[in-house]
Amino acid sequence: METKSNPDTLQQFDTIHELCKDIFIKKMKDYGSSWRILRLSSITDQIFIKAQRIRSIEDKGMQKIQDDIKSEYIGILNYCIIALIQMELINDDNKDLSLDIADKLYDKYFFGAKSLMENKNHDYDEAWRVMRLSSLTDIILMKLLRIKQIEDNNGKTHISEGIDANYFDIINYACFALIRLTFL
Repeated sequence: METKSNPDTLQQFDTIHELCKDIFIKKMKDYGSSWRILRLSSITDQIFIKAQRIRSIEDKGMQKIQDDIKSEYIGILNYCIIALIQMELINDDNKDLSLDIADKLYDKYFFGAKSLMENKNHDYDEAWRVMRLSSLTDIILMKLLRIKQIEDNNGKTHISEGIDANYFDIINYACFALIRLTFL
Protein backbone atom coordinates (compact mmCIF):
# COMPACT_ATOMS: atom_id res chain seq x y z
CA MET A 1 0.00 0.00 0.00
CA GLU A 2 1.33 3.42 -0.96
CA THR A 3 1.65 5.97 1.82
CA LYS A 4 1.52 9.75 1.69
CA SER A 5 3.98 10.10 4.59
CA ASN A 6 7.10 11.72 3.28
CA PRO A 7 10.46 10.15 4.08
CA ASP A 8 11.26 13.04 6.44
CA THR A 9 8.20 12.20 8.55
CA LEU A 10 9.21 8.56 8.89
CA GLN A 11 12.78 9.50 9.79
CA GLN A 12 11.57 12.18 12.22
CA PHE A 13 9.24 9.66 13.89
CA ASP A 14 12.19 7.31 14.32
CA THR A 15 14.24 10.12 15.89
CA ILE A 16 11.40 10.92 18.31
CA HIS A 17 11.17 7.19 19.10
CA GLU A 18 14.85 7.12 20.05
CA LEU A 19 14.51 10.24 22.20
CA CYS A 20 11.40 9.09 24.08
CA LYS A 21 12.49 5.48 24.47
CA ASP A 22 15.88 6.55 25.82
CA ILE A 23 14.13 8.49 28.59
CA PHE A 24 11.70 5.60 29.23
CA ILE A 25 14.59 3.10 29.56
CA LYS A 26 16.63 5.40 31.82
CA LYS A 27 13.62 5.90 34.10
CA MET A 28 13.04 2.13 34.15
CA LYS A 29 16.65 1.73 35.28
CA ASP A 30 16.14 4.37 38.01
CA TYR A 31 12.65 3.39 39.21
CA GLY A 32 11.98 -0.07 37.82
CA SER A 33 8.39 -0.74 36.86
CA SER A 34 6.93 1.16 39.81
CA TRP A 35 4.31 2.55 37.40
CA ARG A 36 2.76 -0.93 37.26
CA ILE A 37 0.96 -0.08 40.52
CA LEU A 38 -1.05 2.67 38.78
CA ARG A 39 -4.62 2.14 37.74
CA LEU A 40 -5.42 3.13 34.17
CA SER A 41 -7.45 6.10 35.41
CA SER A 42 -4.43 7.38 37.34
CA ILE A 43 -2.28 7.19 34.22
CA THR A 44 -4.95 9.08 32.28
CA ASP A 45 -4.96 11.76 34.98
CA GLN A 46 -1.15 12.00 34.87
CA ILE A 47 -1.28 12.55 31.10
CA PHE A 48 -4.05 15.11 31.59
CA ILE A 49 -1.93 17.06 34.09
CA LYS A 50 0.93 17.25 31.59
CA ALA A 51 -1.32 18.34 28.72
CA GLN A 52 -3.07 20.90 30.92
CA ARG A 53 0.32 22.36 31.93
CA ILE A 54 1.25 22.76 28.27
CA ARG A 55 -2.04 24.54 27.57
CA SER A 56 -1.59 26.78 30.60
CA ILE A 57 1.89 27.80 29.42
CA GLU A 58 0.59 28.38 25.90
CA ASP A 59 -2.24 30.57 27.22
CA LYS A 60 -0.09 32.53 29.69
CA GLY A 61 2.92 32.83 27.40
CA MET A 62 5.25 32.10 30.30
CA GLN A 63 6.16 29.46 32.83
CA LYS A 64 7.55 29.45 36.36
CA ILE A 65 8.82 25.84 36.48
CA GLN A 66 11.72 25.25 34.14
CA ASP A 67 10.66 21.85 32.75
CA ASP A 68 10.14 22.70 29.10
CA ILE A 69 7.11 21.90 26.97
CA LYS A 70 9.08 19.38 24.94
CA SER A 71 9.69 17.27 28.06
CA GLU A 72 5.95 17.36 28.82
CA TYR A 73 5.11 16.00 25.35
CA ILE A 74 7.72 13.26 25.89
CA GLY A 75 6.00 12.45 29.19
CA ILE A 76 2.60 12.36 27.49
CA LEU A 77 3.87 9.97 24.83
CA ASN A 78 5.61 7.70 27.33
CA TYR A 79 2.64 7.60 29.71
CA CYS A 80 0.37 6.65 26.79
CA ILE A 81 2.65 3.71 26.04
CA ILE A 82 2.62 2.82 29.74
CA ALA A 83 -1.19 2.93 29.64
CA LEU A 84 -1.29 0.57 26.65
CA ILE A 85 1.13 -1.79 28.40
CA GLN A 86 -1.07 -1.69 31.51
CA MET A 87 -4.10 -2.51 29.39
CA GLU A 88 -2.29 -5.55 27.96
CA LEU A 89 -1.14 -6.69 31.40
CA ILE A 90 -4.43 -5.90 33.18
CA ASN A 91 -4.76 -9.42 34.59
CA ASP A 92 -1.07 -9.80 35.44
CA ASP A 93 -0.63 -9.19 39.18
CA ASN A 94 3.17 -9.21 38.90
CA LYS A 95 4.26 -5.58 39.28
CA ASP A 96 7.90 -6.37 38.42
CA LEU A 97 8.27 -5.97 34.69
CA SER A 98 11.74 -6.73 33.38
CA LEU A 99 13.57 -4.10 31.37
CA ASP A 100 13.75 -6.51 28.43
CA ILE A 101 9.98 -7.10 28.32
CA ALA A 102 9.24 -3.40 28.87
CA ASP A 103 11.59 -2.56 26.00
CA LYS A 104 9.77 -4.95 23.64
CA LEU A 105 6.33 -3.73 24.70
CA TYR A 106 7.44 -0.11 24.28
CA ASP A 107 8.41 -0.77 20.67
CA LYS A 108 5.23 -2.75 20.01
CA TYR A 109 3.04 0.20 20.95
CA PHE A 110 5.22 2.96 19.53
CA PHE A 111 5.48 1.26 16.15
CA GLY A 112 1.77 0.42 16.27
CA ALA A 113 1.14 4.16 16.59
CA LYS A 114 3.60 4.86 13.78
CA SER A 115 1.76 2.44 11.49
CA LEU A 116 -1.53 4.15 12.34
CA MET A 117 0.10 7.52 11.58
CA GLU A 118 1.24 6.30 8.16
CA ASN A 119 -2.28 5.16 7.28
CA LYS A 120 -3.86 8.40 8.48
CA ASN A 121 -1.22 10.51 6.73
CA HIS A 122 -2.23 8.78 3.51
CA ASP A 123 -5.78 10.09 3.92
CA TYR A 124 -5.03 13.45 5.55
CA ASP A 125 -1.90 14.43 3.57
CA GLU A 126 0.06 15.35 6.70
CA ALA A 127 -2.37 18.11 7.65
CA TRP A 128 -0.75 18.15 11.11
CA ARG A 129 2.26 19.95 9.61
CA VAL A 130 0.21 23.14 9.13
CA MET A 131 -1.70 22.93 12.40
CA ARG A 132 -0.87 25.23 15.27
CA LEU A 133 0.98 23.63 18.17
CA SER A 134 -1.84 24.83 20.43
CA SER A 135 -4.33 22.83 18.33
CA LEU A 136 -2.28 19.67 18.85
CA THR A 137 -2.43 20.34 22.60
CA ASP A 138 -6.20 20.88 22.46
CA ILE A 139 -6.76 17.65 20.53
CA ILE A 140 -4.71 15.75 23.11
CA LEU A 141 -6.83 17.26 25.89
CA MET A 142 -10.05 16.40 24.02
CA LYS A 143 -8.93 12.80 23.57
CA LEU A 144 -8.08 12.61 27.28
CA LEU A 145 -11.56 13.84 28.18
CA ARG A 146 -12.96 11.14 25.91
CA ILE A 147 -10.84 8.52 27.67
CA LYS A 148 -11.98 9.78 31.07
CA GLN A 149 -15.62 9.53 29.96
CA ILE A 150 -15.11 5.99 28.66
CA GLU A 151 -13.36 5.06 31.92
CA ASP A 152 -16.30 6.53 33.85
CA ASN A 153 -18.58 4.34 31.69
CA ASN A 154 -16.59 1.23 32.71
CA GLY A 155 -14.97 1.03 29.27
CA LYS A 156 -18.25 0.79 27.39
CA THR A 157 -18.94 2.78 24.23
CA HIS A 158 -21.98 2.82 21.95
CA ILE A 159 -20.35 3.81 18.69
CA SER A 160 -16.95 5.28 19.44
CA GLU A 161 -13.47 3.80 19.40
CA GLY A 162 -12.19 2.49 22.69
CA ILE A 163 -9.64 3.77 25.13
CA ASP A 164 -6.70 2.18 23.34
CA ALA A 165 -7.48 3.95 20.04
CA ASN A 166 -7.46 7.28 21.85
CA TYR A 167 -4.09 6.52 23.48
CA PHE A 168 -2.66 5.64 20.05
CA ASP A 169 -3.96 8.95 18.67
CA ILE A 170 -2.43 10.86 21.58
CA ILE A 171 0.94 9.18 20.95
CA ASN A 172 0.80 10.43 17.38
CA TYR A 173 -0.28 13.96 18.30
CA ALA A 174 2.53 14.12 20.89
CA CYS A 175 4.94 12.89 18.20
CA PHE A 176 3.69 15.57 15.82
CA ALA A 177 4.25 18.22 18.49
CA LEU A 178 7.73 16.88 19.20
CA ILE A 179 8.58 16.91 15.49
CA ARG A 180 7.34 20.50 15.24
CA LEU A 181 9.41 21.50 18.30
CA THR A 182 12.53 19.60 17.17
CA PHE A 183 12.72 19.91 13.40
CA LEU A 184 10.54 22.80 12.21
